[in-house]
Amino acid sequence: MGLLSAIQGDRIYLDTNVWIYAVESYPAFIQELSDFFQRVDQNQYVAITSELSLAETLVKPIKDNDQARQAAYKKAIVTRKNVSVIPILRQLLIDSAQVRAETGLKLPDAIHAATAVQARCTTFVTNDAQLKKLSNLHVVLLSEVIP
Repeated sequence: MGLLSAIQGDRIYLDTNVWIYAVESYPAFIQELSDFFQRVDQNQYVAITSELSLAETLVKPIKDNDQARQAAYKKAIVTRKNVSVIPILRQLLIDSAQVRAETGLKLPDAIHAATAVQARCTTFVTNDAQLKKLSNLHVVLLSEVIP
């Protein structure tokens, strides 16, 4: 099927694992993610994520004292043309609590979901099967659409 075929609409939420696969060039996903980000650069999609993605991606590079990987994530996960990194504000936390109460998702996943809804995303790209619980978002699992 492929990632681009699975996407609906043009406002695409990227979960933390997508950033990890892209920045660290995971062989199974890098070509499709590169194609996706090329389309972002060509104004075909708007990529959206939470500031939480930055915090989550930095944990291992900080543990490993890997300055280069820390810098790579800080450079990648930043608001720029066609990429929006959404701050975590009070209303978003309230919305996250609602998502968590309805789905049983862990708080970080609920924050990602609430951010996607608040940002009016049309597709949520992840590789976390738990997020398939979200009935109000079109969730695309990378492992299901990329052979």
